[in-house]
Amino acid sequence: MEFAFDATFFAFVGLVLFLALVVYLKVPGMMARSLDDRADQIRNELAEAKRLREEAQHLLAEYQRKRKEAEAEAAHIVAAAEREAEMLTTEAKKKTEEFVANRTALSEQKIKQAEAEAMKAVRSAAVDLAIAAAETVLAKQADAKVQSELFGNAVSQVKTRLN
Repeated sequence: MEFAFDATFFAFVGLVLFLALVVYLKVPGMMARSLDDRADQIRNELAEAKRLREEAQHLLAEYQRKRKEAEAEAAHIVAAAEREAEMLTTEAKKKTEEFVANRTALSEQKIKQAEAEAMKAVRSAAVDLAIAAAETVLAKQADAKVQSELFGNAVSQVKTRLN
């Protein structure tokens, strides 16, 4: 049997030597270790990503809880402000009504007082006019003695009415 040393044979021998060299230099172990390291690195990155995701979800839940608390507090503040505004409106309305009632009563009192003063002024003017008329009539019709008696009677009647 004769071997033909052609190019295929040398390629085969080169391949076997290359594979033997690769096994001798522990390239498969280095590749496996490199792949294991890479897998560990990816596993660690996944674990870190999972931890970060859980942390983000925790922060999201916390912020949502804080947002709900803030919304509830804002609703309480708005409700309190509405109650206070309603109370202030009611109080202002009540005070306005009291003010108007007081002013109306004061105006009515002033009107009654003005009426009373006007009536006194009219009565006084009427009395003065009546006295003047009586004096004129008496001066024409009565003598001095009768005049002084009538004048005294009139003055005493006016005094009794004023008291």
